[in-house]
Amino acid sequence: MHQTGAVRASPSRRTFWLNDLVASVVVVLVALPLCMGIALASGVPPALGLVTGIVGGLVVGFLQGSPVSVSGPAAGLTVIVAEIVREGGLVLLSAVVLAAGLLQFAAGLARRGRWSRAVPPSLVHGMLAGIGLLIIAGQVHVMVGARPRDSGLANLLAVPRSLAAVLLGDGPHTEAALVGLLTIAVLLAWRRWASGRVGLVPATLVGVVAATALANLAGLPVARVAVPDQLLTATHPVSRDILGLLGRLDTWGRALVLALVASAETLLCAGAVDRLHQGRRTDYDRELRAQGIGNLICGALGALPMTAVIVRSSANVRAGGHSRASTIFHAVWILALVTLAPGVLRLVPISSLAAVLVFTGWMLIDRDAIRQLAGHGRGELAVYAVTVVGMVATDLLTGVLLGLLAAAGMLLFRLSHIDVDLAHDPASARTTLRLRGSATFVRLPALAAALEQVAPERELHMHLDEVGHMDHAALDLLTGWVRAHRARGGLVTMVPALPAATGSPGAAENR
Repeated sequence: MHQTGAVRASPSRRTFWLNDLVASVVVVLVALPLCMGIALASGVPPALGLVTGIVGGLVVGFLQGSPVSVSGPAAGLTVIVAEIVREGGLVLLSAVVLAAGLLQFAAGLARRGRWSRAVPPSLVHGMLAGIGLLIIAGQVHVMVGARPRDSGLANLLAVPRSLAAVLLGDGPHTEAALVGLLTIAVLLAWRRWASGRVGLVPATLVGVVAATALANLAGLPVARVAVPDQLLTATHPVSRDILGLLGRLDTWGRALVLALVASAETLLCAGAVDRLHQGRRTDYDRELRAQGIGNLICGALGALPMTAVIVRSSANVRAGGHSRASTIFHAVWILALVTLAPGVLRLVPISSLAAVLVFTGWMLIDRDAIRQLAGHGRGELAVYAVTVVGMVATDLLTGVLLGLLAAAGMLLFRLSHIDVDLAHDPASARTTLRLRGSATFVRLPALAAALEQVAPERELHMHLDEVGHMDHAALDLLTGWVRAHRARGGLVTMVPALPAATGSPGAAENR
């Protein structure tokens, strides 16, 4: 007898879950080398990066406002985290990440998720490029088996010395550089020529596997990743020292910087991923709350801070991920691998992971974005350049603040600047006046000087279509001059017409 009471999953539903399961495998292959590499670049054990990746999937995956974004340790935070670890170790890092999580959660409750869209694109791209340059400058040293310096500028200036050590065959630098260069070469080749189903295998994984095989088969004397047998042994619970640091103002200052950068990267990632799929759009406030809870847990465990990461999220979409299930599954695979086969991870050369981060840093410097900014004028490029140079020469926070000041200066300039182009046609009695920019009281002397050059007998064609803003003072000057010019028998044509001048007696086209 046929039973009608049982409810069976439809094939489309089973396919939906299968796609998420397959996508999660692709994501974990992207996430594993990045979790360990970002941890090493931040100055903490690789296991703490893996813990953050697991929390990003098993906790944030259930709560996030974006259906397909993937959270974990981010290259964009390495500069901030490395500085915190240098100053106060893992105890200070735990306190700062805890505080940053509280700030993010509070911002989500206060519905501040969409404020990220108020940041100028030139500043955002400048910040990402500055972070990318700092990552490259620091990880080049690790890639060739050298020690990174204590600041971005020192790292950048010391790059020739580290490269010279490789060329001179000094110690293990040559072997480490060989492993790193092989990683980058395979990564580039795979991205260029792998296609179809084969192309779904992440290039970073292929590069790291090739370099690992070379290092172990050839017995190269290069440093390798240290992963404990029990992942929880790398973490530490909240202590009195951590709680004491939460009572200090400088801890909250660092937390504010971390929360702002992490939130900006998360929300920018969510917006970018929304353009890659046709599913449900991101709830930005929910995403902020989820990230806050995730960072609260990471701070309590002493792990790295997290953000939504565009590399993993875009890989998830390309591999067919449709829902939060793929994000959750990818964390399950990380947990299974580090629990059942930590020895496999110990075979990975540190220089190979550094090479992956060098490539990641290079990708953060978006050349297309620079060309687009150039199309909007020199001012946008100036904000970009000030942000990048400020970050490299000083630190991330100072660089971003300098970029904000440059953006504010550019805005003030645009609000107070106007181009006045006056041209007399000698073949006729016509004069053309073109105004571009903002007509405000600040530029009244220049505007009045141009109008004084128009003789009473000449016909004036005034083009105002490129005026973005006109205040009352400029409007009063123009309308008063137009009335006086017409009273003397002159003709005026305005495109478009001024509000106070419409209906004036004269001629066609507001003459």
